[in-house]
Amino acid sequence: MILLTGSNGYIGNHLINYKTANGLSIKFRNVIRSSNPSTCNTYVIKRLDGVTNWNDAFNNINCVIHLAGLAHVKGSHESNFKNVNTDGTLHLANEAAKAGVKRFVFVSSIGVNGTFTEQLPFSNTADVNPHNAYAQSKYDAEVGLKKIASETGLEVVIVRPTLVYGANAPGNFGMLTKLIIKLPILPFGLVDNRRDFIAVQNLADLLITCATHPNPAGHTFLASDMDTVSIKQFTNAIADGLGKKVFQLPIPVSLMRLAGKLMGKSAMVEQLVGNLQVDSSNIKDVLGWTPPLTMKQAMASLSDSGKSSLGKE
Repeated sequence: MILLTGSNGYIGNHLINYKTANGLSIKFRNVIRSSNPSTCNTYVIKRLDGVTNWNDAFNNINCVIHLAGLAHVKGSHESNFKNVNTDGTLHLANEAAKAGVKRFVFVSSIGVNGTFTEQLPFSNTADVNPHNAYAQSKYDAEVGLKKIASETGLEVVIVRPTLVYGANAPGNFGMLTKLIIKLPILPFGLVDNRRDFIAVQNLADLLITCATHPNPAGHTFLASDMDTVSIKQFTNAIADGLGKKVFQLPIPVSLMRLAGKLMGKSAMVEQLVGNLQVDSSNIKDVLGWTPPLTMKQAMASLSDSGKSSLGKE
């Protein structure tokens, strides 16, 4: 059985639904913060930090998939990220190791590597460059988990997803889909950047593979669809998934960056027009894994909801 934290979040929900839809025999014990659990197969916590009570959480558990954490919340202090993402993660891993849990799959962030790439893609062996308190807290958790692994034998697997997309996902992707639905005119006609993304369905499949495959222990995986695209191609794929036609205006990238600077939105603009490539080849080498869905297939789910948004970085 797998202990799943963050089970009521976006990726967690998809993980549970993916298991059901594909008839997988694995079972989850879902960690929630509700005082009224919807099913008997849940474990309720009051908060996630360095003193969370995990008593009896690990009965019959052989793996933890740790999704829960504090993401980019406006006004969150640096210490809040440390308390939840670092201290909470390491306390959970220590308690799991004491209880005899075999494996710990930690969902980190591509932000550990940095915010953009230049000539070479990020790789699992590249130098790290956490760009904010959130990314730093994730990296500090990674370092602590490796120490726990060496001291206890807990099999630690680290997954750093690229931007996650899919129907109804939280984040900036909603802005793009709403624009395409309501006013299908975008300024990316001249943008020829290189970015990697991952469909939430593909991420769910990868996390289940990391939990069940015999070989992932000790590895760090940079998760992607393994299909680098430009933002123009990406938004065209969104439009196709929604059954819409989008018009791409030929706006110079330099002009978009200037507009972003003047409006205080440089980071948002760079997420759209900058490069962020990753080398995911070790996932195939170690696990024999390739994404089950192409971007076109994954985007087809957008037509069912009419809206979606991009995951966190």
